[in-house]
Amino acid sequence: MVSGPFHVRRVYDPVGPDDGCRVLVDRLWPRGVSKERAAVDEWLKGIAPSTELRHWYHEDRSRYDEFARRYTGELADSAHAPAVDRMLDLSATQAVTVLTSVKDIENSHVPVLLAHLARRSEP
Repeated sequence: MVSGPFHVRRVYDPVGPDDGCRVLVDRLWPRGVSKERAAVDEWLKGIAPSTELRHWYHEDRSRYDEFARRYTGELADSAHAPAVDRMLDLSATQAVTVLTSVKDIENSHVPVLLAHLARRSEP
């Protein structure tokens, strides 16, 4: 999956030849994956949804729209700012592959994150 300057892969997928900098955007390290196999260049835990928000959403996956709204708010706060800025800095100079362990990427934090990054990088 490609979204703007970012590629998206599951951390369980093999490394691709065009991955560039591989950035894990999950708060928790993926189960069953060694650091060597994951080939993660950076782990930006601080860009992931808060633990509270993640737990709230996992209780009822039908709340995606509200999850996306709340996570967008988190991405705009000062706690997430360093990680968001780091991701934008990385993407300004190289290809970046966003890595996640979630199975259903389209209904996860990843599309919300990519939309936020796209808005932040607009002139």
